[in-house]
Amino acid sequence: MRRFIIEQSDKELYTVHTGLALVGLCLNKFTTMEKRLRKRVGKCSGISHTDVLRSYVGLLSVGKSDYEAITNKVRDEYFKRSLGIKRVPSAETLRQRMDAYADAFREVVEESAVEVLEKAKVPVSGISTGHVPLDIDVFPMDNSNTKKEGVSRTYHNYDGYAPIAAYLGLEGWCLEAELRPGSQHSQEGFIPFLRRVLDKARRVTEKDLLVRLDSAHDAVETRVELEGRRGVYYVLKWNPRRNNKAKIASLVFKEGKVEEPRPGKRVGILKVKEEQEYKGKVYTFTKVVRVTERVRDRKGQLYLEPQITVEGWWTNLDRGEEEIIELYEGHGLCEQFHSEFKSDLDIERLPSGKFATNALVMSLAGLTYNILRYIGLLGLLGEVSPVRHPAKRRRIKTVIQELIYMACRVIKSGRRYKLRFGRSCAGYLAFREVYSLLVAV
Repeated sequence: MRRFIIEQSDKELYTVHTGLALVGLCLNKFTTMEKRLRKRVGKCSGISHTDVLRSYVGLLSVGKSDYEAITNKVRDEYFKRSLGIKRVPSAETLRQRMDAYADAFREVVEESAVEVLEKAKVPVSGISTGHVPLDIDVFPMDNSNTKKEGVSRTYHNYDGYAPIAAYLGLEGWCLEAELRPGSQHSQEGFIPFLRRVLDKARRVTEKDLLVRLDSAHDAVETRVELEGRRGVYYVLKWNPRRNNKAKIASLVFKEGKVEEPRPGKRVGILKVKEEQEYKGKVYTFTKVVRVTERVRDRKGQLYLEPQITVEGWWTNLDRGEEEIIELYEGHGLCEQFHSEFKSDLDIERLPSGKFATNALVMSLAGLTYNILRYIGLLGLLGEVSPVRHPAKRRRIKTVIQELIYMACRVIKSGRRYKLRFGRSCAGYLAFREVYSLLVAV
């Protein structure tokens, strides 16, 4: 193998993060962050609030979340030009400003995250029933061996946070990501969060919604809130708690539809009505119950006593029992979205010791997530996309690899900048396509 001669140019400017130009275009075209910051926080001498937030979005867009990562960007001319930044803050300024205005910044960023979806008119795909899924779920983030504010024992039995996020459509658009202490129960403070995300979802789509929730949110107040919304349907996993499994199984096998998929195993499904009282008023809810009884395993080994599994789903959909269960199974898709937050955007171990600042980081991650998801839909699913397996959407990691981490030469001619790609750049056509579409908006 031949050896290379290593040298550095004194005049030529190169970048390996060409895709930041796409992120900057989305921020300029689809958000009014600067205007909202002036109204909410006011002007600031020196480095502006907008430059601080845009700088951090730029870091998240390349998969970095620590404050010190901004140090290498302070003198990066392309970083400033691509994101529309006048002055890049130092790591100390970034930390101090985010600490000082955490709550005010978070309100602006959360509005901007939905504003991107609204103004970009993003596609929102539905499921087979025609409903648009709205998946809401809590996921733990490991921050063990730290003394950060709000870190406590999660249900995964490690110390960390337990944020809650809402994803719209099969694309997984993030309507809101709220940071919570690790020990906070999923249902605590859930109703205000639910009301906010339902209102935000209506700004993005007018189609009927199908809210999917796990058993942590099995409460009468949740079902009453969802029943009172027009065009909102739900499938909510039932929490059996201390119900008598044997009694439930007897009822289902007696009155329900029973199948025997193999010897020694039978499955019964039954749809029932149940009345419950809430704040002096009686409500009638529908529940699908599935009971699985096993008296032997697949190899024929008999159990000492029957193994009974009881599951259930609350719903207000007028559909068959099997279809209700199948619709809920799609809720598992949000686990992939969780992993994109934690791994692809590198925010599992949040950078600050202050809870309010980490909550701001979660909101900034939600904004960045939506921008990168939109860029991926525009550039990585068509004919000009770099060679990848067929898919309906691309992971955030794939978007970063294919469209953000692209090397090019930055040429300044007069008052204009030109991006020149290498002849073997596989993502050139996709980048040009996305850039042209965003400029034309």
